[in-house]
Amino acid sequence: MDMIPWLPQRQHFERAQVLKLAAALDLEDYDSLLASSVADPAAYWRGAAAWLGLRWSREPDAYADLSKGKEFPRWWPGGQLNWVNTVLAVAEDPNSASRIAVIDEAEDGTIRRLTYAELAVLVRRFAHGLRAAGVARGDRVGLLCDNGIEATVSVLAIASIGAIMVPLFSGFGCEAVVSRLEPAGVRVLIATTGFMRRGKYVDMQRVVAEVRAALPGIETVIWKTAPGVTIPGGDLTWDQLAASEDDGRAAEVMDPMDPFMVIYTSGTTGKPKGPVHTHGGFPLRIAHDAAVHFNLGAGDVFCWPADMGWIAGTLVMSTALLRGATLVLYSGAPDFPDWSRLSCLIKSHKITHFGSAPTLIRGLAANEALALTHDRSSLQLLITAGEVIDAEHFQWFQNVFAANGSPVINYTGGTEVSGALLASVQVRPIRPGGFNTVSPGIALEITDPTGQPVEGEVGEIVIREPFIGMTASFWQDDARYLDSYWSSLPGSWLHGDLAIRTADGAYMMMGRSDDTLKVAGKRLGPAEVEEVVLEMPEISEAAAVGIADADKGQKLVVFVLPMPDFAGDASALCKTVGDLVANRLGKPFRPGIVHMVSQLPKTRSGKIMRRLIRQAYSGEKTGDLSSLDNPEALPLIAALRSQ
Repeated sequence: MDMIPWLPQRQHFERAQVLKLAAALDLEDYDSLLASSVADPAAYWRGAAAWLGLRWSREPDAYADLSKGKEFPRWWPGGQLNWVNTVLAVAEDPNSASRIAVIDEAEDGTIRRLTYAELAVLVRRFAHGLRAAGVARGDRVGLLCDNGIEATVSVLAIASIGAIMVPLFSGFGCEAVVSRLEPAGVRVLIATTGFMRRGKYVDMQRVVAEVRAALPGIETVIWKTAPGVTIPGGDLTWDQLAASEDDGRAAEVMDPMDPFMVIYTSGTTGKPKGPVHTHGGFPLRIAHDAAVHFNLGAGDVFCWPADMGWIAGTLVMSTALLRGATLVLYSGAPDFPDWSRLSCLIKSHKITHFGSAPTLIRGLAANEALALTHDRSSLQLLITAGEVIDAEHFQWFQNVFAANGSPVINYTGGTEVSGALLASVQVRPIRPGGFNTVSPGIALEITDPTGQPVEGEVGEIVIREPFIGMTASFWQDDARYLDSYWSSLPGSWLHGDLAIRTADGAYMMMGRSDDTLKVAGKRLGPAEVEEVVLEMPEISEAAAVGIADADKGQKLVVFVLPMPDFAGDASALCKTVGDLVANRLGKPFRPGIVHMVSQLPKTRSGKIMRRLIRQAYSGEKTGDLSSLDNPEALPLIAALRSQ
């Protein structure tokens, strides 16, 4: 495909939520909004919060208190709110109470719906049930549940009573669950007994039983029960709590810095780290990004399949509900019964905004005929996030899967920052695979290792000022938080991602800093290599890593996964890959070796784990594997070293 930028048309300007925000702030255009958001963040965020309809119980006295330093800002001093009230406000408005809030489609095709009014009642009932079960303000509540209506209501109800959610991926084993519940001091767990995946029942009761044996401090388990499944005596069911009386009790009034979520994410080494998100941070950032980057508003239909155990789960849910849109949930396999499932979902529910990880996009593209089976003309905007996407698959998503000239919004941030650091807006051209803006309110630069700004070369993402949505710290671990983000460049947040800023102000992600390649003294991001390799029609996925080399410092090793229908010669394909990289990037970057593999190790959210590939191939000890979906890939990678 030709690498032609997407260009906004008249309708994209006319419908742009970000331009409506600019007008509300008396700003002329998006460029003015972006500049103002960094020059005067207090005025910007006060105005944005008002325009977004954030519900305060008490208006704040100021934007931020930095008396404890940039590292520990106190947002909205003097203010009071509970972010759930902004969602429930949609139900209080007679013009929107009957709007569909949630559509939940199970893998077997069963569909359930809730209006905003019904959602509000169910949240109050479940909140009443939680209080009756002994859950109080400040308690940590684990959530180990497949993504559906029950998970959505649970998130809102936990936050509404002032408790703190600890999300858990529904595919975790005992060790991964314990490593997250134990440091958070969780004593109440909402868990599913099991769910269907590719037509087979996945039993979660065994995992929960092992967790309870390891953590006797868990006093209460509330089960979302599958039909015909029995639960241990003395435990509660989700339906029992949801049947509690609607006592009409208002959500707890919280300080903006009160946590509502501690979400553990795997560290490069050692135990998982626990970013803390607050009532006055994460929800405002997500509502903002939903409008500014996703152009989402009341009446739109939003779907981005994600598990509640990752930051994407809460992000997707709050994106839709904080904007008064309809949230479409699907927790089944995207290729079940075949690759037409997602286009069927789009057609059935007239989805207007659809998000997908790059790994899923590559799967759809590799199975194009089935992926395009059903009508997708309702789509207005597509989103991709989670890892670097190559330009070819970005354009396929935009020009083949999308409809009506829809833009693809590339979006990158991370668990620790709530929303976007880099993203795109639909009022600027979008380069394939790239980002056309820093997210408003983020004082971001691309720098060399010493913190000096660079352009046209790979650098570190650095943020110079504190920002709405940043984690308040790690749970009971300030030292690790400071070491992770603030120690390398004192006074600046070093995010750990590599990017390039081009002369025209666009950005391209180049991968994680700890994935950086340094071949013959030259710094290279893995995405630069992988993008070249993925241009080959025979290649489905690729991973580039640097391996210690006595002559060059590092040698480049490339792992490729062929397309499902590939029937050619493996050695010839690998030679072609090496030749292409050398021709495109230069002879010094010719791979030392190219391996064809049957699978690449990925997280359960679809990210390729280059760090683990490098460690396994080098014979090093691997770090935390709890988020790995296919650990069996690592011995296969390790065995290749002998070649």
